[in-house]
Amino acid sequence: MSDAPLPWGTAREMSPFEAMMWRAESDPKMRSPVMALEILDRTPEWDRLVAAHDWASRMVPRFRERVRDALGGFGTPYWIQDREFDLHYHLRRVRLAGDASWSQLSDVAERFMMTPFDRERPPWEAMLVEGLSGGRAAYLLKIHHVITDGLGIVQLLSQLHSRRREHDDEKPQPPARDPEEVDRLAEVDRLLRREAGVLPAAARMTRDVVGALSRPVSAVTETIRYLDSAVRVLSPPSGGGSELLRPRGMSWRFAAVDVDFADLRAAGKAAGGSFNDVFLAGLLGALRLYHVASGYPVAPDATLRLSVPVSIRKESDAAGGNHFAPARLAAPFGITDPAERIGAVGELMRGARAEPALESADAVAPLLARLPGPVLTTIAGGSTSGSDVQASNIPGLQHDVFLCGGRIERVYPYAPLPGCAAMISGITHGKTVCIGANLDAAAISDRDLFADCLVRGFEEVLALNPGSASPELPR
Repeated sequence: MSDAPLPWGTAREMSPFEAMMWRAESDPKMRSPVMALEILDRTPEWDRLVAAHDWASRMVPRFRERVRDALGGFGTPYWIQDREFDLHYHLRRVRLAGDASWSQLSDVAERFMMTPFDRERPPWEAMLVEGLSGGRAAYLLKIHHVITDGLGIVQLLSQLHSRRREHDDEKPQPPARDPEEVDRLAEVDRLLRREAGVLPAAARMTRDVVGALSRPVSAVTETIRYLDSAVRVLSPPSGGGSELLRPRGMSWRFAAVDVDFADLRAAGKAAGGSFNDVFLAGLLGALRLYHVASGYPVAPDATLRLSVPVSIRKESDAAGGNHFAPARLAAPFGITDPAERIGAVGELMRGARAEPALESADAVAPLLARLPGPVLTTIAGGSTSGSDVQASNIPGLQHDVFLCGGRIERVYPYAPLPGCAAMISGITHGKTVCIGANLDAAAISDRDLFADCLVRGFEEVLALNPGSASPELPR
């Protein structure tokens, strides 16, 4: 067995999009942590958990690397070995009363999520929470979004989590990499080479334009089609947005619900929709119910400004990193009939995925990444705050997995709020869709009411599959 580390998160430099996320944090509302909250059926031994994290940081060298803002922020941020890597800082533990509820756990998780990273250290932290009811425990893994997206996290956990309770003595044991010195001359060289690449790119564009003169009609038609698509992709969804969800603050609150995967998929098929269609339709039903319960009537033709990350990850892409594009929808949350709502969502998503300029955000990212932090946050914040809600679902692990002897019963995903009122994510773990909702407390002030509306919103779509199990709140 090879003692080589995993080929995950190996890019030396950030992509332009990742550089944008990193620099946009000059505005605290644009912070971008992502968290996996795992519920374990038993409490792991602490010493074994510490040793497992030391092993994982050698298996995935990215977790011993920090971000360096080259040349005072003019160069592209890149990853460098942390000379003072201290696992004692990155891994913590807390103990609750011994019969702690979900509400008590979420209070701990919310504060952990809201605490900013130390930008001079590798941008990840983990916490073991002991003392849940029934002898259970929770494991919280918080990483910066610049490290990876949701699918990248699933790739990572599928390789680091064990398939058995017992310790594996035959695991690969790669050594920790040696610290490296900052090479400022290399930074200057990289900057000059990167900026010099702008000229050849301009030359290629000129060549393409000149070549298009031989077919002017088709060239102009395709250009207009692409630009029209780019405007739709890069602009906020149409409509005025939700008045209820308009306030924005600095505090986050968590809600969660469990839905049977097979039942939800069958409900979607009954309406001729995909799993993603029925997932989004359930969320839109929950948001309609929350508006009504909060005293905000919803007209049948009402829409919500919804942003849905669409994976553009290819098989040839390296593991880890960020590979997604935003689909921006004027989502039909006023439709009360669940089958009709699923059909409307499906039509919108098919149109969004077919946009010629779906990946156009990558085209403007290199320019935006070069802007000063305050200017960048103004542009990026204006774009993301144009959405009321963001939502995503990702496939998870279908088999049993363990963390230092504890079987992972549930995995709740929590993603950041870059100016929107709620980010609602789902991940399939075993037979359960675990849904985690990160809520801006200024926009959605009643977390318990919203959690109840999540249950009822998914009950609406599950009614399309008679005999479905009822959604459940975690306990």
